[in-house]
Amino acid sequence: MHRLPVQHHAASGRTGFERSDDEAIVRSGRAGTVLNMDRDPVHIIGGGLAGSEAAWQVARRGVSVILHEMRPDRSTDAHQTECLAELVCSNSFRSDDAEYNAVGLLHEEMRRCDSLIIAMADRHKVPAGGALAVDRDAFSNAVTVALSEQDLVTVERGEVDGLPPESWQSVIVATGPLTSPGLAGAISDLTGE
Repeated sequence: MHRLPVQHHAASGRTGFERSDDEAIVRSGRAGTVLNMDRDPVHIIGGGLAGSEAAWQVARRGVSVILHEMRPDRSTDAHQTECLAELVCSNSFRSDDAEYNAVGLLHEEMRRCDSLIIAMADRHKVPAGGALAVDRDAFSNAVTVALSEQDLVTVERGEVDGLPPESWQSVIVATGPLTSPGLAGAISDLTGE
């Protein structure tokens, strides 16, 4: 596997990735296949928190992304909107104390990695003591807008109801507990669980 060189940005204290043309080919997750990062997109199934963050991080590294989200074509009892990264339970990301709490430390690490999810949570936070809680509608709207404005991200609405086709060379499944029955069944058949 080719590694992308890490460039340290002294002003921000953050690291970023750059790649040269000869580093545009990397091995994908499927044995024996090669992904041409200039041509082959990464397919991400699921536009929740994990899928939205994955799309953001991949695109920020110069790779095209197709983010597949089943809503509004197929909804769930928990979802109320068509927005990406919709919070369907609590509006809290739990403790934001990076010094004394592991969850807060994870928040800080995500901030340092230029996390879209944490940036939008910070922008749309509401009072919640030491917790990071958000205005859920403003938060998910902001994530949706940010991904829609990212040139390397294409959002495709529609259900992926089975295993991805072989032509998708690089895939991230980030559907979580609300995975559609078709995809959940296909994964179960594949894994035997």
